[in-house]
Amino acid sequence: MEDKETNIFQNYLSAHKFKHSKQRKEILDIFLSIDRHLTAEELCLAVKQKYPSVGFATVYRTLKLLCATGLCRELKLESGPARYEHLYGHRHHDHLICTRCGRFVEVVDPEIEKLQERLSKTHGFLPQEHRMELYGICRKCRDENNG
Repeated sequence: MEDKETNIFQNYLSAHKFKHSKQRKEILDIFLSIDRHLTAEELCLAVKQKYPSVGFATVYRTLKLLCATGLCRELKLESGPARYEHLYGHRHHDHLICTRCGRFVEVVDPEIEKLQERLSKTHGFLPQEHRMELYGICRKCRDENNG
């Protein structure tokens, strides 16, 4: 799938007259290779391990471009820094977020989706997108406190 994602990114850059740079391609490749929700700082650290000369501003601007292309999504949470997740080719999901350790759990529940559709229909509402985030304490953090 990375080839499709690379093509989407390159086509977006061309269509919007952005420069095709090796650094942007490297950042995209590293972002796609990490299968978790990342902060810009975490991605920058991963990029710097392989390409020490790439700066935070370049990583951050590239993340914004990836969001604009639809390849990733920025998750702005109640507390802490924004996180970025892969979007292209991933099915819709919601999140359980631990307020102690920051762990994200992706959840898919058809019943929740049906309820949202029913609520929208009942109220004559045409949803364009949605996101559900539940905040609480994960099992691991609860177990550590009880141990």
